[in-house]
Amino acid sequence: MSVLFTAENLFTLLMLIALQAVLGFDNLLYISIESKRVEKARRAFVRHAGIAIAIIFRIALLFLLIHMVQRFTTPLFALHAGRVLDGAFTVHSLITLIGGGFIIYTATKEIGHLLQTPDLQAEEKPRGSIALALFWIVTMNVVFSFDSILSAMALSDVFIIMATAIVISGVLMIWLSDFVAAFLERNRMLEVMGLFILFLVGVLLVTEGGHLAHITLFGFAIEPMSKTTFYFVLAVIVVTDLVQQRFQQKISVAPTPQGRAE
Repeated sequence: MSVLFTAENLFTLLMLIALQAVLGFDNLLYISIESKRVEKARRAFVRHAGIAIAIIFRIALLFLLIHMVQRFTTPLFALHAGRVLDGAFTVHSLITLIGGGFIIYTATKEIGHLLQTPDLQAEEKPRGSIALALFWIVTMNVVFSFDSILSAMALSDVFIIMATAIVISGVLMIWLSDFVAAFLERNRMLEVMGLFILFLVGVLLVTEGGHLAHITLFGFAIEPMSKTTFYFVLAVIVVTDLVQQRFQQKISVAPTPQGRAE
């Protein structure tokens, strides 16, 4: 047991926790938005329970990937429709494609909901059950964790170290989930930005899944969105939103043309 607590393993553990934390931001964003489907008094429970259950599934996924990684990366079936569609789908590519598509659908649906809601200040009625919200939080948590687990396997081959990192990062997510949800609740304008970031995450996953499946549409191969491009677009979205809010504040305090002196 003492062999596990070497300087190398402890350093790897810290690296894995940091990796899980960085890659978990978009996950927290999704969890905060999904929890709003239930009544306000139960949202914290849904977030905490969803993440806690997801930790168990993440460890199970880690165990499966260690012992069955070839099964996840071996093509299950292929589609050949001339130059229209071509691809060879694996379990990994299907999970990434379906997960990314669902995130795009969720973000688009929530943006439409914000635009159609007549009174944003009124108490929002529950739009789903606790069980359904938990199901989607756990499911999408596993989707988000797929690549982070593969990255963890590249850094370490010690199951206990990787599982410990998953548990610690999960506990941190439970703690941070309330702060993220409260921050979005206090800053409703940032909720729109968060939804567009979530939409961008969905695009990232879809392109990555398409690349893993070697999909070509009308003879053009789907290329994955690079992490550099993702973070650049993310920065542009954030800066644009902040500048727009600042400019809107200046407009609100500026005198109207009728109030100016002739």
